[in-house]
Amino acid sequence: MKKQYWIKKNQEIIDLLKLKQTVGDRYFVLYRSKLKDTHFRYAVSVNKKYGNAPERNKAKRRVREVVKEYQYKNYDFFIVIKTTVIELTFDEMHQKLLKLFKRAEILVGGTNEQKS
Repeated sequence: MKKQYWIKKNQEIIDLLKLKQTVGDRYFVLYRSKLKDTHFRYAVSVNKKYGNAPERNKAKRRVREVVKEYQYKNYDFFIVIKTTVIELTFDEMHQKLLKLFKRAEILVGGTNEQKS
């Protein structure tokens, strides 16, 4: 995923959190904000209570892989990974995130569309 799709500044993440447009479940919380830009941007965060650094990095890599697979509307979104994710396999994580994206209405067409 190209760097232009990342939210890089801490202040931008804080602004997203202040809007309080959230969708969540037992495993993830997704904060979102509508954009006027030409493409979406995202950030991923894991609490320090989630295992050690390699486990947190693995969880973030898995979420980034799922994010790469779909097309999104022009939104900024911030995914917070909860500590309960540790019990999920990659396929289960993929299903939970897809369901969350659909509930947040950020997928293009709102369906299971994949990039070609």
